[in-house]
Amino acid sequence: MLIESRPLADPEVAALAAAEQRELRELASGAGRDIGTHDDTCCLTAVLAGRAVGYGGIRVRDDETGELAHLYVRPAYRRRGVARQLVAALEELAYQRGHSLVRVETGPHLPGAAFFRACGYEPTSGDDGGPGGGPYRTCLAKRLPVPA
Repeated sequence: MLIESRPLADPEVAALAAAEQRELRELASGAGRDIGTHDDTCCLTAVLAGRAVGYGGIRVRDDETGELAHLYVRPAYRRRGVARQLVAALEELAYQRGHSLVRVETGPHLPGAAFFRACGYEPTSGDDGGPGGGPYRTCLAKRLPVPA
């Protein structure tokens, strides 16, 4: 599998984003967020046999913190380690950008919370200071290794 940087405007990334939004609407009855555009988001795309099968982004939250955004893998390619490899690549990118912490927000009704816990992320307070960010989102964070 190849993981490469592509802009959000890339047609294959845009198709993945549209599929992600459709799935979020189905899962959350319209509660999914639009992908939007963020100048500071860097997208990485997982490519298998020449086809983009997943993508994820990381954006700057503050000097210390990067935030994972829009992790999505096409259903036919799930449970093959694609998402884990994307997360590892996004964490490496965050580290290279000088971040020591990576956080992610997901809904408690989405499978992402368990996935990110399995990747070493731990619950943290949300923007409002409440535990886990309130009843409709779960905030998780992971401290990145410090160079020796």
